[in-house]
Amino acid sequence: MRRVLDVTVERLPFAKPFRISGHVFTESPVVVVSLSDGLHTGRGEASGVYYLGDDEATMTAAVESVREGLERGMTRAELQRVLPAGGARNAADCALWELEAKREGVPVWKLARLPEPRPLVTTFTLGADDPAVMAEGAGAYRDARALKLKLTGELDIDIARVRAVRAARPECWIGVDANQGFRADELDPLIAVLVECGIALLEQPLARGREADLDGFKSPIPIAADESALTLADVDGLVGRFQTVNIKLDKCGGLTEAIAIARRARTLGLDVMVGNMVGSSWAMAPAWLLGQLCDVVDLDGPTFLATDRDPGIVYRDGHIDCPAAVWGNIAKVAHAAS
Repeated sequence: MRRVLDVTVERLPFAKPFRISGHVFTESPVVVVSLSDGLHTGRGEASGVYYLGDDEATMTAAVESVREGLERGMTRAELQRVLPAGGARNAADCALWELEAKREGVPVWKLARLPEPRPLVTTFTLGADDPAVMAEGAGAYRDARALKLKLTGELDIDIARVRAVRAARPECWIGVDANQGFRADELDPLIAVLVECGIALLEQPLARGREADLDGFKSPIPIAADESALTLADVDGLVGRFQTVNIKLDKCGGLTEAIAIARRARTLGLDVMVGNMVGSSWAMAPAWLLGQLCDVVDLDGPTFLATDRDPGIVYRDGHIDCPAAVWGNIAKVAHAAS
């Protein structure tokens, strides 16, 4: 039976502006791919990768370039060969996963041979702001067990930000995300304060392309690669420089490659993290399944939106959970939150 492809662009407004190093965001434009066989429909949502110019126009054009193949019956393996990594392949890949799950009558996690899903502790992100504002924001996440702070590469104010948030939430796991904002000669003073404040993870302190600056650098806390690890091809080169890889479905081009990255990272002795480029619950659900393999989960994207999907992801007691109706025919499993 020939399939029908639908590609739409939606603009999901943020509840308030969100600042990271070098950028302020007020909305998340997403591409939604739907693929139907007449009885079942698979869906995928992608935000793209803003720092690579992977926006809604390029994603839409990329999906349209393989319309004939997708409607004719293209498989996920074929999709991997004809589209490069990025948001377009992510949206199409996730749509194919959900369509196959519905046709087979089993949840995606079983098709993907992933662990039976359960609620996961997720970080909640504080955008870069005045230290007092960030401390206030940390206090507002009353149920959070884990927080992630956005830094900007302004060393003095970043240090003040870290200290203010730690003082406000002495009990929380805290990681910081520099979004490529620092130079190698700034790492020692930054990390000294991070250790002092009990920070558990430093994400992407240096610019992509400067990975060799970490050769021989001994950090007392794990350093995670985000922009430095886009796809499976980047993973082997992280060894000796990073201790953790942050996998995002938009970067690597979907759940198929994300699972391969997680498994390869494990064989290399790297820890695994799952993150997001912001988006609705349709984007978080497949990433939540990947999260079952991960040490760190950062899937708070829908919390930044003015309105999410209905039904949507559930955030409770510092955990993320995904009801069966959201995406992927995900079987609900009764587990006590850990």
